[in-house]
Amino acid sequence: MTTAVISPELSSTILALRQHFNEVILPLWMGRGFNERMGLPFEAVAGDTGLPLAPVRYRAMACARQLYLYAAAPEPAHAQHADQLFEALCRHFRDERHGGWRYSIDPEGRPLDDTQDLYTHAFVVFACAAYFERSRNTQARQMLLQAAELIEARFRRPDGLYHAALSADWRQVRQGPAQNPIMHLTEAYLAAARVAEPAWFAQTLRSVAQGVADAFLHAPSQCIAEAPVGTPDNRIEPGHQFEWFVLLDSAPAVFAELDLALALPRGCGWARQHGVDGATAGVRAALHEDGRVGDATERIWAQTEYARYLAVSGDWQALAAQLAGLRDRFLHPGGWRECLNPDGSLARADMPSTTPYHLATCYAALPD
Repeated sequence: MTTAVISPELSSTILALRQHFNEVILPLWMGRGFNERMGLPFEAVAGDTGLPLAPVRYRAMACARQLYLYAAAPEPAHAQHADQLFEALCRHFRDERHGGWRYSIDPEGRPLDDTQDLYTHAFVVFACAAYFERSRNTQARQMLLQAAELIEARFRRPDGLYHAALSADWRQVRQGPAQNPIMHLTEAYLAAARVAEPAWFAQTLRSVAQGVADAFLHAPSQCIAEAPVGTPDNRIEPGHQFEWFVLLDSAPAVFAELDLALALPRGCGWARQHGVDGATAGVRAALHEDGRVGDATERIWAQTEYARYLAVSGDWQALAAQLAGLRDRFLHPGGWRECLNPDGSLARADMPSTTPYHLATCYAALPD
């Protein structure tokens, strides 16, 4: 967290955001948003009432994001909640038959989708790193190392990229390389390096970053595309450019002089020019490769990633306007608005359990 001389207006906005998070968001997911019987967060609650929506599944990734949330929160009650979530993650989602972590279970706790999903495995590593930092539970450290070893053995391809999804028995490729799971793997390995094997994770992270530059870096924009360059109907998500920038900026010694680190500042400039609404500072969901808007929906996670980018860049004037928009347009006394249409109307009425992770990482990056 940085210390900076900022305007009273920006300071007041940051204080209000953190107060809303501590007094509304954290209690919500320890209370109505938490299924005590399962020991798991509900997948989503209603945006107007905060009451849980009838579950159709529970995902390991959602549990892991909530584990990170409460492992990083300050109060003893938060630590106790993190203990519950860690136990539930292990109990419900470990695939004892095939190894690894199953994608989801049904409302009664039975296996629902046993796909070996890179995104899920990355969040297991990420959450276990945060939980070990908080609890010093050696099982969490052991689990993150085992998950990382499995990722490298099973998901990694000979060309250095990673499959996004494999069959339960690891034998069939369900989805080839995609930007988003590799980005979260980068996030996970950065977190893991703080608690275990820093030299190995640093070396692996450099390889990951070079692989992303080789396969996903769109030369005209210097942005990271969602699918490998050359894929038909490819798209660029502005929020992911800002997210990648923050990740690489957090470890300059690891990523120094790599193609990706050199490209991202220019890519973020392109994303700001084409993907951020000049009137509201709202971040659009997706762009075509030529800069035309492909999806003008504004999702709250993209707003938080833009705020993180502005904070680590020290662009206080833009940050003040952006956070004021986040507060006024996306937050409400009972929680948040997940997605807005271009005219500002509500595009999605529920509040998913996965979103508070984005709020937490954003607020942690804001100046004091």
